[in-house]
Amino acid sequence: MTDSPEYKPPTVWTWTQRGGGTFANINRPVAGPTHDKQLPVGRHPLQLYSLGTPNGVKVTIMLEELLALGHAGAEYDAWLIKINEGEQFGSGFVAVNPNSKIPALVDRSGPAPVRVFESGSILVYLAEKFRALLPSEQPARAEVLSWLFWQMGSAPYLGGGFGHFYLYAPTKIEYAIDRFTMEVKRQLDVLDRRLAESEYLGGASYSIADIAVFPWYGGLVKGWAYGSAAEFLAAHEYRNVHRWADSLLARPAVRRGRMVNRMQGAPSEQLRERHDAADFETSTQDKLAADPAGGS
Repeated sequence: MTDSPEYKPPTVWTWTQRGGGTFANINRPVAGPTHDKQLPVGRHPLQLYSLGTPNGVKVTIMLEELLALGHAGAEYDAWLIKINEGEQFGSGFVAVNPNSKIPALVDRSGPAPVRVFESGSILVYLAEKFRALLPSEQPARAEVLSWLFWQMGSAPYLGGGFGHFYLYAPTKIEYAIDRFTMEVKRQLDVLDRRLAESEYLGGASYSIADIAVFPWYGGLVKGWAYGSAAEFLAAHEYRNVHRWADSLLARPAVRRGRMVNRMQGAPSEQLRERHDAADFETSTQDKLAADPAGGS
């Protein structure tokens, strides 16, 4: 390991705004709103405020899967929240999610609005509301929920740990990259071993466990996440994870869900906001007309 001057923590840590990497402009050690801004409300029962990050994509895939299953009550408006511009700190968003993280959902189908925040919580809420994609009987239900919460507990190591220090940190720290690379490869091995014995994470049936894990680890092995991370991690070694990710990518609802609130990639694969099912067709036609090559 490369020698470097040892950092000695102060007795009491004090926040400074120097450095901090890509997201320094939105990081702060306190909660609460920074400005007054009410959230828009569309005409559908479900109002989603999000961005096409892995956590956001979980929910849009879930909603598209529910609609594909015929649950008309899952119609939704997906409003774009630009986190790099601090929109998650508006008073309206903080009222829905006091933690100021996307995604946040408001269910207006009943007599009083119901707020739901944290992506895993939203998946469970929707699965129970529509009685879909989450088994009702044991032990199948426990298996699905175990893999769902495995993802919720593991993602900080992948995103906040590996992703941050490998790609976003202003200084490359060998110890930090080695530590989180080791953990991410262990997690990929956990998944690969499970998917060697089971078609889906929860068993024989597709579920919210797959929906939760796919945007993070499916995206990682397919090369969508953190620049050259797939090569760095030798992601080709995890053949069962690739097989599983390919099977999910073949699902039309997954492809649609990946488009919603997306702000990067090919223009034809972005649908900044979604307010009706027809938006997918209109968005793709318009963007392909403007960019026949499909962007980069």
